[in-house]
Amino acid sequence: MDPDSVRGFEETDLALVDALQTDPRAPWTRIGPAVGIDATTAARRWARLRREGLAWVTAYAGPVTGAVGYVEVSCRPKRLAELSERLSALPWVLSVEHVVGDFDLFLTVAAVDLPALGRRVGTELGLLPGVRSTRTRLGVRVYQEGSGWKVRALEPAGRARLEGARPAAGAGLGGSSGHGPRGGLDRRLLAALGVDGRAGWAELAARTGLSESTVRRRLARELRDHEILVRCDLAQQVAGYPAIATYRATVPHGALDTTGAALARLPQIRLCASVTGSCNLLFSVWLRDLDGITALESLLDERFPHLTVQDRTVTLRTAKRMGRVLDDEGRAVGHVPMVV
Repeated sequence: MDPDSVRGFEETDLALVDALQTDPRAPWTRIGPAVGIDATTAARRWARLRREGLAWVTAYAGPVTGAVGYVEVSCRPKRLAELSERLSALPWVLSVEHVVGDFDLFLTVAAVDLPALGRRVGTELGLLPGVRSTRTRLGVRVYQEGSGWKVRALEPAGRARLEGARPAAGAGLGGSSGHGPRGGLDRRLLAALGVDGRAGWAELAARTGLSESTVRRRLARELRDHEILVRCDLAQQVAGYPAIATYRATVPHGALDTTGAALARLPQIRLCASVTGSCNLLFSVWLRDLDGITALESLLDERFPHLTVQDRTVTLRTAKRMGRVLDDEGRAVGHVPMVV
């Protein structure tokens, strides 16, 4: 994609993305009116955004289906670019960020259970050329992740219209429980949705070998139980969110869940999870500029005096986000199917 040919986002485009973040698989006949346009126009605008790598809908296994780790990688400077590219090609490395801090790369990785995660990080990752050291924090409970974040460009009436028509969801994301390997049908369904989270029922039925009615029932259950998460993502720099900061903090154990849940309600929060290690809370924010860090930390001091930030890193570039390979502006330029 030629960067000069990309128009970027108009306000209507951002409202369209917001609508798809609210209900990623809603038909255009519901999405369009919520945005204030007709269904045909909504579909046409979405086709352009997707074609230019500005926005996409993807799907992935929820945290209840396996083990998730957040890995801090120190690299040899001359091998950083090569290592980032190799890591981005690995299906179990879900996300890759280049960061400023005490390490160089910040990864989100996944496996079916803790022993498998240990093998991947300790052997497959640890022995890659250019890796100096790694430190892994296991995800325990997820309070917020990208499928719950909104760009907040949709009018309240439009959002209410979409949310009112959505089926009831299960009770929260929860944590890693390692339910075991997904069946072949589930893996094929997830693979098809990973490429295009808005794939139609006929396409999903063809990919899985099931009837359309069976696919509908199966996906409805897996979405309800958070076994599959579907989300609409976008090129954050082009959309006006060039700054990403990730915090490691400590919170008294008795206040951990209430603090995590309260943080998750802040509009800046993209990820918030309790983790293992010396810091028991990890959270990441998208901001309009680096000055937003000061404002955010003042808010943390005021509203969460019991929270102590131990470390903060700033992302220079996101090379991969939940299976999508990104360019320097955050546009999707490739896809690596995610395998837990």
